[in-house]
Formats: sequence, C-alpha cells, structure tokens
Amino acid sequence: MAIVFAFLWFSFFTLLSCSVSIAKIGPAFPSSLIRPEQLSQLATKNQLYQTKYFTQILDHFNFNPQSYHTFQQRYLINDSYWGGAHKNAPIFVYTGNEGDIEWFAQNTGFLFETAPDFKALLVFIEHRFYGKSMPFGGNKDIAYTNASTLGYLSSTQALADYATLITDLKKNLTATESPVIVFGGSYGGMLAAWFRLKYPHITIGALASSSPILHFLNVTSPYSFNNIVSHDFRSESESCYKVIKGSWQQIEDRANQQGGLDVLRKSFRICKKVDIVYLESWLLTALTYTAMTDYPTPSNFLNPLPAYPVKQMCKAIDDPSTGNDTFAKLYGAANIYYNSSGSATCFDLEDNSDPHGLSGWSWQACTEMIMPTGGNTEESIFPASEWLYENRASYCKNMFEIEPRPNWITTEFGGKDIYRALKRFGSNIIFFNGLRDPWSGGGVLKNISKSIVAIVANEGAHHVDLRFSSKEDPEWLKDVRKQEVNIIKTWISQYYSDSEYFPS
Repeated sequence: MAIVFAFLWFSFFTLLSCSVSIAKIGPAFPSSLIRPEQLSQLATKNQLYQTKYFTQILDHFNFNPQSYHTFQQRYLINDSYWGGAHKNAPIFVYTGNEGDIEWFAQNTGFLFETAPDFKALLVFIEHRFYGKSMPFGGNKDIAYTNASTLGYLSSTQALADYATLITDLKKNLTATESPVIVFGGSYGGMLAAWFRLKYPHITIGALASSSPILHFLNVTSPYSFNNIVSHDFRSESESCYKVIKGSWQQIEDRANQQGGLDVLRKSFRICKKVDIVYLESWLLTALTYTAMTDYPTPSNFLNPLPAYPVKQMCKAIDDPSTGNDTFAKLYGAANIYYNSSGSATCFDLEDNSDPHGLSGWSWQACTEMIMPTGGNTEESIFPASEWLYENRASYCKNMFEIEPRPNWITTEFGGKDIYRALKRFGSNIIFFNGLRDPWSGGGVLKNISKSIVAIVANEGAHHVDLRFSSKEDPEWLKDVRKQEVNIIKTWISQYYSDSEYFPS
C-alpha cells in the first residue's frame, strides 16, 4: 500500500514508527479541510507583497554541465515601509519552508507588524521544489520524477539559493550596506539559524522560531515529541487523557468484531468504507496538530481552530452528554480540529490532495531530515511503541530507492555538542520555543552566549510569536515579541556602529 505523507513547518515531520497499526502511516494532512489564513484577498487589495522571480542555478556545489541549468525561484517583496538604500535601512528575509511561500507569508504577521518600526524591506523567499519554485522547466511532474531529479532538493542547496538571491537583490537595489536579518518558523526556523551559521557575511542575525535543530538521531529522544503531546492533553484534564489513551484498543477491538468497521464509520461520520489504519491516523493527526497549534487566540493556519483548542478538545471529551461512549467523545474532539464550522457532514479519510504543495517533504524526510518522533512510552496517549530507524530506511528504499543519511545534518550543522560549539564561534541568533509545542523537545532551550539567546514560553505553541498579533494576546506573548524586537534593534545598532569603525 502506498503511504502518502503530508508535512508542515513543521513540519511537519513524519511520525513513522512501528509495532501498532496507528503508526503505519504518518499523520495524514487533512488537506480537504485546510484553508490558509483568510488573507489572500487582503494580499491582493492591500498589496501585502509583490511577486517576483529570480533566475537560480540548479546546483551550487558542482561544476558539471547539469549544474548550470537554471530555474525560476519565486520571492515576495514589500517595500512599503523601507527606509531605502540611501539610509542603509534593514532587510528582513523569511527563509521559506516546505510549501507555498504565499501561505507562509500570509501567516507571518510579526514581520509585517515590525517592519514599519525598523523601516525594513520585507522579502519572503520560496524554497526550491515547493510552490512555484520548481526546477526542470517549472514542471513538478518532471522535478519529482525520481531520485535523479529530486537529488537537488536539500537544505544546503536551499541555503545557497537564499545566499545567492539576497546578494543579487542587494546589488540590484544598491543596498549592499543594508543589514539583513533572517526569520523562519519550524523548518524555516532551522534554515534561518543554519543560514546565520553558514553565511554570517550575508546576515547579521536570525530569529529561529520553534526550530527543532536538535531533533535528530542520537541527540533528542524519539519519545520526546509524543511525550509533550500527551502532557498537553493531560495538563487540561486527567479524564480526557485517559479516554484518549484507552481509545486505541477499543477502536482495534471494535474493528475486529462482525460489523465493527461499519460502526466505526457511522461513529466518526466517515464518508466511505473505513480502513482502520486511516482512521487511527486521522485521529492522531487531529491530536498532534492541535497540540502543535494550541494558540491562545483563534487561528486559521492549518484548520480553523478556537483559542486554546486542546482545552476545547478535552471539553468535548469530558462532555457528560456523551456518557461512556468513547467514540462519541473522540468524534467530538476530532470535530474541533476538522469541522469547527459544523458544515462537514462526513469526512473522506483518503483525500490526498495537497493544496499547499508540501509533498516534497517526503523526499527530505528520506534523505537528510531524519527526525525521530514516533516513539511512545507507557504514559503516552498513543499506544506504546519504539521508533526504529530501520522502518524509515525501509520506507525510503521502497519509495525512492535510496538510503537515508541520518547523521548528515548533525555533521553539516552540528548537533550533540552544539552548545559548546556555538558558544565558541556563533552569535546573534534568537531561538524561540513554546513548551506546549511537541517540537520544543528538539529546540535550543537555554542561552548559549550573550548573543545566542533562548526565549522559552511555558504556554507557547508552534512559532506562536510569528503570528499576526491580536488584542486578546496574553501578556507573556506580548513580552516575547518585545524581547525579540529589542534584541534585533541591538543587532542593527551594533551593525551601524561597526560600519563607522570598519567601513567597507
């Protein structure tokens, strides 16, 4: 059976595991119900950005004839607030994630809201092989043909793309003296941090939000991710936690009974015949992504969600009107994630549409982004299981005829000894992590030096600091953003000061 993976910033990284049916598929991305932030019309009417293209080289690291092939890389630009090249006004660059750059731009309000104060130029660069930045003539079918074409999809090639584009853009704008700050969330945050380390002559600093740069083999426990998901639900309600934890065996038992699959189909309002693996994956997706996006205000990033959606899920599970009906409780919780409007009459668990162009992540998760997340202890809300590298390798062999390189990222960018290494040579990076975010277990959670700073929010979720602000934002979130702004101001002031002493 073909396994379809859909991934966000993060990640959303695959949860391949073993032992139980729930883990045979990564959490399917419920794309049929996903709506990006309702800003697409706003982007057109208010001109949040202009769309431009840059002729990018295919391969930055080789000199064979194929390497010199080019493709059109999309980037979005907003100069409404820019103080101009004559004032050496700063340039804020978003290092694009694994998907359509417009979707990320429309969900990164922090840059739009801070740009006027900094008089900054805004640039959002799309990651190669995603959105409209497709090599091989812009044809996705050709670009995704096999390992020979997909082999040009990697983090190092993407970073080199960003370096090349930024350098050329500054030259064309006569803004070679304008300082550049890079920003990113999730995988984009990882890229922002790595970009600062690899290209310190191009950017003076990086804000890496919810960037799990330590979530790799032999660095972070494969149990960390689901331990945090479990803690999120358990912190809201012990009874909620117990219902979820006990539900998987009940689902398996019912599925094995005569007519049990039909009962499950009706209980969860599934449109077609139920496949037990898809059902369990559907539920796992709702629980996992709700924990990731447990924001303090309503959101519409993945699916439309209320404020504090984990709390709302647990309210649905603890609703006394459902009595002891576990399936009714779980359906009520899933409805929070998949059907907040109440308009869906049934759910198609096999819908594999990909409206945000995220499918390239399956290649990255099979080559260099080997991020163990699928382990479950006995305390997990999911069935106890191990995460086994062999399962990932087997999948990747079947899918792409390749062998993953599980240690490449930590070799290229650092991992186990990153605190000691960055203290010696790194500078000017902000690592934000919210501890309710399952990816925070692989994040930098303590200061490394005076200029490599960890901002940690106990109640924070996945890159909550980069979202558009709301008048209902809690004080802790306002404080996080103030800290980030003040640190960036310090970097820019230091840059201008250094420029007086060390003119180019």
